[in-house]
Amino acid sequence: MIATVLAVAFSCNTPSKKQDQAAETKPVEKKEVNVYTHRHYKADQELFAAFEKETGIKVNVVNAKADELIQKMTLEGEQSPADVLITVDAGRLVRAKDKGLLQSASSEFLNKTIPTHLKDKDNQWFALTKRARVVVYNPAKVKEEELTSYEDLVLPKWNKRLLIRSSGNIYNQSLLASIIANDGEEKALEWAKGMVNNMARSPKGNDRDQVKAVVAGEGDIAVVNTYYIGKLLNSKDPEEVKAGEGIQLFFPNQNSRGTHINVSGAGVAKYAPNKANAIKFIEYLASAKAQEVFAKANYEYPVNTAVKPSELLQSWGEFKEDTLSLEALGKNNKKAVLVFDQAQWK
Repeated sequence: MIATVLAVAFSCNTPSKKQDQAAETKPVEKKEVNVYTHRHYKADQELFAAFEKETGIKVNVVNAKADELIQKMTLEGEQSPADVLITVDAGRLVRAKDKGLLQSASSEFLNKTIPTHLKDKDNQWFALTKRARVVVYNPAKVKEEELTSYEDLVLPKWNKRLLIRSSGNIYNQSLLASIIANDGEEKALEWAKGMVNNMARSPKGNDRDQVKAVVAGEGDIAVVNTYYIGKLLNSKDPEEVKAGEGIQLFFPNQNSRGTHINVSGAGVAKYAPNKANAIKFIEYLASAKAQEVFAKANYEYPVNTAVKPSELLQSWGEFKEDTLSLEALGKNNKKAVLVFDQAQWK
């Protein structure tokens, strides 16, 4: 009788084979976070090190171009070690979501801190920094009052005076995607054709090269991202500093929807083995102290409204930004590429 009772008691307290297997297969979060990032700035490395020191969570970084990281995560599938994807341009964040590479991240802090138009409606990605796409001009040849909006860059007065990057550039694709969202596809095509007609030269180089070309007299106005001006003005190369000092900035569409902005942002990877750490990491990058580093070191606008832009950015003045949901940039990206092709924008 005693033996029977003991046998029953033992069988009740002994884990079953299925329980053993479940315990073995349940993923155990490590004291680490695996970050796939397109950003390559010293400030980011310093922030990652500060996060490690503060939390004890080791940051393992894989650095590559955005499309390469998205392809890598796609190929890795469920076996991907990625916890966080960081990339520049909202269009790429939307692309990562559409490919099923991200997951919803529940965070009261992020929901409270990041403005609605700067994050995914399903909380699959959040903006970390902002860049405004502005017009820069040669003050010896252009008066500020001559400038108004992106749409007016196609006016005859700018014929053969405009400099801008190629249609393959993601920043231009997102700018056009915003014009499609705001003005419609037909007007966007007219705009793209007008821009091509007003180009001073065939598109080439990056945003810094457009500024240098304005100063060199190859054109009178250019469309660039704000943080590149900060990079030029604080460069160790005297020629780059000279280029930055040789232009003035203008924020388009202040009398209508506001200046187009783009972002760098982060999302939690779909199969993140360390999801809790991933959310902590993104929260840290959105915190006031991290946002101040982004603002001062990389000349980007903070997304955390409690943080002021750097002194340089403040010197350019406050501006009204387009609050179009950045999801629209990704949704209209394919249309933008087709419009560029129709307009023969190289």
